[in-house]
Amino acid sequence: MKKTIFFVLLAIFSLGAAPTFAAHGASNNNVATEATLTTEEVNVLKERVIEIREMDKSELTATEKSELKNELKEIKETVQNGPAIYIGGLSLLLLIILLVVLL
Repeated sequence: MKKTIFFVLLAIFSLGAAPTFAAHGASNNNVATEATLTTEEVNVLKERVIEIREMDKSELTATEKSELKNELKEIKETVQNGPAIYIGGLSLLLLIILLVVLL
């Protein structure tokens, strides 16, 4: 039973890797790279965040508060452009099954 499950999982992972290697052979160099922020730009954004946090918001209207909140969200999205790991649903399911079987 364990050997059967092992071979089924091995076949699934092997078939899943084939398209990855096939796409790797035909490389397109026309992909636009995303520009990273310089340290000066990051420092300016951090100073703006500190300025907003220290602001007295009790005298602001609701629309001004909303604008500040949206500006903080945009700054957060701009600064947090770090690399991320994406795991597909099927891969996650197979990983969980594999862990259950082995443990």
